[in-house]
Amino acid sequence: MRTLSPLQRLDPQRFEHPAVLKALAHASRHLAELKGVVSSIPHQDILINTLGMQEAKDSSEIENIVTTHDELLRDDAFPESSYPAAKEVLRYRQALRTGLQAVRRTGLLTNTDILAIQAEIERNDAGFRALPGTALKDGAGRTVYEPPQNPAEIRTLMHELEQFINEGDSFAADPLIKMALIHYQFESIHPFYDGNGRTGRIINVLYLVKQGLLDSPVLYLSRYILRHKADYYRLLQAVRENDAWEEWVIYMLEAVAQTATSAIGTINAIQEAVLAYKHRIRERHRFYSQDLINSLFAHPYTKIRFIEQDLKVSRLTATKYLEALTKDGFLEKHKAGRSNYYINLALTRILVSDSNR
Repeated sequence: MRTLSPLQRLDPQRFEHPAVLKALAHASRHLAELKGVVSSIPHQDILINTLGMQEAKDSSEIENIVTTHDELLRDDAFPESSYPAAKEVLRYRQALRTGLQAVRRTGLLTNTDILAIQAEIERNDAGFRALPGTALKDGAGRTVYEPPQNPAEIRTLMHELEQFINEGDSFAADPLIKMALIHYQFESIHPFYDGNGRTGRIINVLYLVKQGLLDSPVLYLSRYILRHKADYYRLLQAVRENDAWEEWVIYMLEAVAQTATSAIGTINAIQEAVLAYKHRIRERHRFYSQDLINSLFAHPYTKIRFIEQDLKVSRLTATKYLEALTKDGFLEKHKAGRSNYYINLALTRILVSDSNR
């Protein structure tokens, strides 16, 4: 098994292989289309809340943290509820937001940001590993890879990775290829006691935002990885054992192409639902406003307090709005303990259909 070396030692020309370049062109075209479609949604919280939740659900499922859409959306509306897996998934979405704010503020993706992302996911500040003993095992319990064990080596490798992420011109390769290399390196350093996989998958999409290939973190690569999990681990291992970088990069480029295409379909469906609700509610109700539409689509499961806050109306007024929309079939009313919540029927159908594609 090869010693883990800085990415800077790779020769970028090796990725000018015809198969890599073909996959790169395919991925770049679909990603550019996704970026354009995202720009058609003026209220970005709609996408970050919904697609971010889909990414969080799939990324967590890779780590065998499994929840349902209903549990996830109910816990989002009622944090006091007792759905432990859903709470863990929603921490992932918050970690994604934490990282996004940092990237937008500084234009960088630093180790400080990566530490903050992992701390949000795991709700601890253990930082980089300081004790030996971490090993990656297969399904039979056999050790297949032992990441760096020395704390000083881990810090050095993470410093070198930070430089690779943020020094754009020092490695002459397309950002999508660099994203694949960064993901491999982070997962192989395995710098944390827990949360490495989820943190690494957040780094993927934040790097694309940092590089200007996306404006919002709406590419949920975890869907592809979850469905091609065996190949994911096999190809990571093939790089470690056989220096098989090209196959790994092609895998990640195909993940970008397929998930971009899927996201485009989902976003178009959400946009159609937004416009349908907008026109129908405006025709039927004098209380129509764009803020109302934004609120209904930012919260698939909404409640009176969300409408109060988003529209700055009284509780009585918010209740009247929700009851009227329920009567007209836009929402479906449910009870959670002593409280009510209202399901955006069009949006939840899209999210459930998307997860089953």
